[in-house]
Amino acid sequence: MNYLSTRGHPDRKRFCEILLEGLAPDGGLYLPEQYPQVDAATLAKWRVLPYAELAFEILSLYIDDIPPADLKAICAKTYTAEVFGTDEIVPLRELEDGVYLEALSNGPTLAFKDMAMQLLGNLFEYELARRGAELNILGATSGDTGSAAEYAMRGKKGVRVFMTSPDGRMSPFQQAQMFSLQDENIHNIAITGVFDDCQDIVKAVSNDLGFKRKYRIGTVNSINWARLLAQVVYYFAGYFQATASNDKPVSFTVPSGNFGNVCAGHVARSMGLPIQTLVVATNENDVLDEFFRTGVYRVRAAVDTHETSSPSMDISKASNFERFVFDLVGRDAAKLRKLFVDDLGLQGSFDLSADPAFKQAAERFGFKSGRSTHADRLATIRDTEKRFATLVDPHTADGLKAAREQLVPGVPMVVLETALPIKFAATLVEALGAEPARPKKFEGIEALPKRVVKLPADAEAVKAYIAENCD
Repeated sequence: MNYLSTRGHPDRKRFCEILLEGLAPDGGLYLPEQYPQVDAATLAKWRVLPYAELAFEILSLYIDDIPPADLKAICAKTYTAEVFGTDEIVPLRELEDGVYLEALSNGPTLAFKDMAMQLLGNLFEYELARRGAELNILGATSGDTGSAAEYAMRGKKGVRVFMTSPDGRMSPFQQAQMFSLQDENIHNIAITGVFDDCQDIVKAVSNDLGFKRKYRIGTVNSINWARLLAQVVYYFAGYFQATASNDKPVSFTVPSGNFGNVCAGHVARSMGLPIQTLVVATNENDVLDEFFRTGVYRVRAAVDTHETSSPSMDISKASNFERFVFDLVGRDAAKLRKLFVDDLGLQGSFDLSADPAFKQAAERFGFKSGRSTHADRLATIRDTEKRFATLVDPHTADGLKAAREQLVPGVPMVVLETALPIKFAATLVEALGAEPARPKKFEGIEALPKRVVKLPADAEAVKAYIAENCD
C-alpha cells in the first residue's frame, strides 16, 4: 500500500514513513492511493471477531510494512478490557427507538481520542525501536487530543511530546489532566489564542522541513493518517452491533470540529461498509455545517471563533476536511491546491456551490449536517437524563440533536459518544444542578501541581522552546 499527498507531491510512501512524518513535504495530507474494498463475505467473517482482531484485519489492509504477527500483537496489546473497561471495547446500546449511543470514552482519559491514541503510542514505540530512532511529537489540542496523546506517550522510549493548547479555553478537568502530568518527556505549552492558532503553529513547524528533520518532528493530531485509520475500526464495530446482517444500512452522527472522526467514517463508507448517512454535528462554530448546507467553506478569524460549552469543537479550520474534499473533487490535486492554497490561503474561503462536485457530498458520499447551540445542549442533556436516565457530555448532546433531525425510519442512527460528562462538569451542573460521577483515579485532579509554560501564538517561539528542550 502506497500513500500520496492531497496536494500532488510526486513521492509515494509506505505506512511507517508517514507514521513518523505527519504532513507531506508539500503541506498536503497523506491518503492511500486507493481504499481497499470489503465485500459481503469479508464483512460476514469480521462480524464475529473481537475488537482487537477486527482492528488487525482492517489495519493490515493499509499496513504492509510491519510483519503481520507484530501488527497483531500491537492490536492485542492496545485493545484490552483492562484499558477500555469492557470486552466489547466500544459497547453499543439503544437509547430510544432507532437511536444508539456507541461508547468510545472508556479509555484512560475518558474521551474517544483514546481509541486511536493508545494504538498510535504503541506503533510509535515499535517503529522507533525498530529504527533505533527518537521522535519529538508536536501537537495541538482543543481539549481531548492532548490528554489522550500524553497518557499514551508518557514513559514511551524515544518519544517526547510538545502539546500546544489554547490558554484558558479548555475545561478545568481537561487542563488538569494534561498539566498535572510530571513526566519528563511531556511538555505542555499554553498558547495565547484559540485552537486554530495552535493548529497553525503545528502546520508551520511541520512545513519548515529543515527544522522538522533536524529535530525529528512528528504529529499525533488527526493530520497523522495512522490516527485516523485507527478510528475507522469502531465504525465497523458499531455497524456490527447495530445490525444482525450485512444487508442493512446504518447511519452515524459525529460531533465534529476538526473533521478527523467523521473522516474516518468516510473512509469506512468508501471501503464498502453499508453507511447510509454521515451526519456532521457542529456547535456555534458552524464552518462545516455551513459548507454542507451551502457549498461555501469559510474559515473564521480567532476573534470570530466562539468560546462554547462544547469546547473541543471550538474550531474554525477543520484540518482533516482537506482529505474529504480531495475525494470530493475526484482526487484532482491541482484543483485541491487551488481551493486550499490559493482560495483559502488568500481569501479565507472557497465556494463549491456551483460545482457539480458539491452535490456529490450528499448524493455520493452521504454527508448531511446539523448545528447546536448552548440552549440546545442544555435541553438535550436534561431530556436524555430525564427520559433515559443517561448522562451525556455537551459534545455528545450536539450529536444527539443533529441525529434526531436526520432520522430515517428503519435505519439505525448511531451517535458516536465523545467524552464522559465529568470532563465538562460545569455544563452538567448548569443543566442538571449536580456534578456527574467522577472516577476515583481523577479525584482532586484540579488541585494537583501543574507543569505548563505559556507562549505567544508564534511558531518561532514554539520552535525555540522545542530546540531548548531537545538539547
